[in-house]
Amino acid sequence: MEGGRRGGGEIIMEEENENFAPSSPQEIDNVIQEMLSAIESVAQLGDYRRTQKKECYGLVRRMKLLLPLIDEIRELDTPISETNMAALCNLKKALVVAKKLLKLCNEGSKIYLALDMEIVIIRFHAVCEKLSAALDGLDFDELGVSDEVKEQVELMCLQLRRAKRRTDTQDIELAMDMMVVFSKNEDRNADIAIVERLAKKINLHTTEDLKYETIAIRNLVKERGSQSSESIQQMIDLLNKFKQVAGMEITNVLDDPIVPKMLGKSLSLVIPHEFLCPITLEIMRDPVIIASGQTFERESVQKWFDSNHRTCPKTRQTLAHLSIAPNYALKNLILQWCEKNNFKLPKKDDSETSECTAEQKEEIVSLVEQLSSSKLEVQKEAVRKIRLLSKENPENRILIADCGAIPPLVQLLPYPDSKILEHAVTAVLNLSIDESNKRLIAQQGAIPAIIEILQSGSTEARENSAAALFSLSMLDENKITIGLSDGIPPLVDLLQNGTIRGKKDAVTALFNLSLNQANKARAIDAGIVLPLMNLLEERNLGMVDEALSILLLLATHPEGRHKIGQLSFIETLVEYIREGTPKNKECATAVLLELGANNSSFILAALQYGVYEHLIQLTEGGTSRAQRKANALLQLISKSEHL
Repeated sequence: MEGGRRGGGEIIMEEENENFAPSSPQEIDNVIQEMLSAIESVAQLGDYRRTQKKECYGLVRRMKLLLPLIDEIRELDTPISETNMAALCNLKKALVVAKKLLKLCNEGSKIYLALDMEIVIIRFHAVCEKLSAALDGLDFDELGVSDEVKEQVELMCLQLRRAKRRTDTQDIELAMDMMVVFSKNEDRNADIAIVERLAKKINLHTTEDLKYETIAIRNLVKERGSQSSESIQQMIDLLNKFKQVAGMEITNVLDDPIVPKMLGKSLSLVIPHEFLCPITLEIMRDPVIIASGQTFERESVQKWFDSNHRTCPKTRQTLAHLSIAPNYALKNLILQWCEKNNFKLPKKDDSETSECTAEQKEEIVSLVEQLSSSKLEVQKEAVRKIRLLSKENPENRILIADCGAIPPLVQLLPYPDSKILEHAVTAVLNLSIDESNKRLIAQQGAIPAIIEILQSGSTEARENSAAALFSLSMLDENKITIGLSDGIPPLVDLLQNGTIRGKKDAVTALFNLSLNQANKARAIDAGIVLPLMNLLEERNLGMVDEALSILLLLATHPEGRHKIGQLSFIETLVEYIREGTPKNKECATAVLLELGANNSSFILAALQYGVYEHLIQLTEGGTSRAQRKANALLQLISKSEHL
């Protein structure tokens, strides 16, 4: 890299450098200190959100590589030219922008970072470009930089240029889950199992996580104002789905009582983080210290201990004892802050939270008994009510199962009355959302009965049966049971002939089941390939990603490669490699690679449709995985040309 070369950053630097005056030692020292401070800050951030973890660690690593360069510049005892000073200021600005981005990925809304992942990746590319441009503007000879450090920075610049050309995407399962949970017009719990899995993937499955996420989304709303209202509403809807799964109250996030109350009163007033109880996230009235040295609101930590917990709610370390001591120093600080800011501490809420009452339990026990009634109307009303109760919250699902509802519900699944059958299978679907209930339902022999409904039930019953099989298939042993019970052929039939809702239920269930190797062969024998090809052709159905994801799984099976290869869809694959989403391109390239590795005629057909230039583009700007697959395909093409 030539000293003083500006390259792609020339326009930016000229705009930002207009007001630079000759540098003074103090000015140089200030810039260097700000750069060091930015790097030191990100070094202390710790973990990052799952969706951007790779990019974050890569950026932090490159920022740390600048420390030797900054140290050598700091030791320079000769004046720095205005041009070099301008480049240093640009480097400082780039590091500050990088710090803000990393902080967002460390403490920002997890839902936002998952939903707008591609936008966040673009921001990483912009940071890489700013860093690269600033470094290109430095004259290393004038700054007295050693050859060793110069080589290290040049290598880093090469990495930055590669990073800004690359786009990474979510894994297949995460992407599919995001698509499902953002579907519109859902009026049932069919996809709550996916919501649970997604919540675990992005670490939003505990009450504490969800309270922090509520604050993060509210801060995002405050920052954006009325901008991006549709995406904000999507985030709020998904947050409420996560809260529903966790058993929390569903409220308006913009006026949520679990959020520190000052946020609803004054957008400009920010309570110091150390004043908030880590459990409730509300300002503490009576702070106490526990054995781990952490401080909590007395009432909330006492409830934690009363629930037989012997760990610190924040650090999760086992406590030597459960004694608590008042934190008078912190309490005085809180009172002083409240007086200074005219902030009134919230009064203690005397209203007791109503957990499951004896009356509710008695009602459910009575309903369970009525499931075995000899009167049809009594049975029908009981199963209808259990269906509704099982939809409401996690506590109800556990209580209904504990009251012995699963065996009589399973016995109702083959019932000749279509309405009872529909209510029963939907109730089983709702109950199956609970992890422990999945095993209980399977142990009672429900899977063959659900498959029978999938084959011959009403439209809604078939769709709910498919959703129930998906939910049950979250457990690996149930994947095997469903496959051995001939559950895959009726799912393939629903995928081929069902409504759009039915196709969606079927494709998600089939994707989950096809994660099992034996089930891949069963799905292929059941004729899954043709309806998947139809989904690729009918883009208006919005299930292209799902179809490609399953085809990718099937392409790893010898029989799958044979069946896929018998159909003329190479042109379709090339189309998606050319103009699909990053994940489309990745999956389509992977499928073509599996086919081409076993039959060079498919490679030749793809070449006729112009795949070569699209593969070249993928090697330069595709996802990391797409780049690897594209390079492997190019190697196959090279070999086939020499045959």
